[in-house]
Amino acid sequence: MKVWKKASAVWKDNNSIYLAKLARKKASRNPELEEAIIKATSHDEFSLDYKNAQRVFSWIRTSPASLRPFLRALSARMDKTQSWVVALKGLMLLHGVFCCKIPAVQKIGRLPFDFSNFSDGHSSTVKTWGFNVFVRVYFVYLDQRSVILSRDFVEKRGSKEKDESMMKLLLELQQLQALLDLLLQIRPHADGMNVKLIFEAMDCVVIEIFEIYDRIYNGIAKLLMGIFSAGKKEAAKALTVLQKAAIQGEQLSSYFDFCKRFGVLNASECPKVLHIPEEGIRDLERIINGVPLQKKSDVSETDKAKVVVETKYVEVELQKEPENLQKTTLVTDNWVVFDDQVNNNKGEISECNVETTNFKDPFAASLKFPPLVQNPANSPAISRDLILL
Repeated sequence: MKVWKKASAVWKDNNSIYLAKLARKKASRNPELEEAIIKATSHDEFSLDYKNAQRVFSWIRTSPASLRPFLRALSARMDKTQSWVVALKGLMLLHGVFCCKIPAVQKIGRLPFDFSNFSDGHSSTVKTWGFNVFVRVYFVYLDQRSVILSRDFVEKRGSKEKDESMMKLLLELQQLQALLDLLLQIRPHADGMNVKLIFEAMDCVVIEIFEIYDRIYNGIAKLLMGIFSAGKKEAAKALTVLQKAAIQGEQLSSYFDFCKRFGVLNASECPKVLHIPEEGIRDLERIINGVPLQKKSDVSETDKAKVVVETKYVEVELQKEPENLQKTTLVTDNWVVFDDQVNNNKGEISECNVETTNFKDPFAASLKFPPLVQNPANSPAISRDLILL
């Protein structure tokens, strides 16, 4: 039975590749790109085809116009599949494309396919329910991530001046916390899921957690810097954010403990959990209750903010010299994660960068190929309507 199933899967992939090669190349279709997508999302349960995944990433980075045919081809394949293997590989491939960090990716919006109710059609639900749940939650996370990227892009394009208000920061933190909630749900929920493809997907998820949590950490540090200027409305929302951060800190520790027991290599080092200063909580409660805050004469607001920010680097204990506090580096067996600092000049929260060592990382090529400089007037806009043409 297994031999027949494997032979059937190989035939499906080869047939799809053959049909892709017969297609004519045009603005909405690229046969060579489609072939790479099919090979990268094959029915092979062993591992992701990294060579063809990297081909896809190089296309997207060097030619952003390839994003439209990529989304069309991937959507067509995902809409037809009933295999959790193909579905998961497609999500991992799309996750890597998000890491290309090109402007066109920010215009995608809702994903052009729907796995929110995905169910594997090749095996009984008893055997595959854990994989089904994994695919569904992973899809929901990527879909929400794409929606937020698109919304932020539209807001920035429609506003001439950057909104650096505390309320804007609080809304961004709540978005990041919502994304972290979704990420922490992506995990094996059933027995028998210790297969290589799940381990590879979990490595991708763990790296994403490092990035999101780093941005939350930096955002809260910046939030505490401006605590004395907060009004009642901002203070109430800030208190909610800090309380949520405390809960997520416990959930994060539990998640990484599970990942270590399960055998996820990138979980060998857990991010240091954020500890909210009790003084900051009390200050917010005073503001909400209308009690005026009094600054201590011996500690200036600037010094207090400096202590809050630098506490992060002291707690991590990876680099203890004062001159090295600007950036910390976490090295795992697979990837190297650089923990970016808050840009003190512009007050921006930087994104975490990911580089690779010897591990075959599906995101590696998405970061190595420099994008070509295009004339914005000639760059095609990406929308849901165009994707489905």
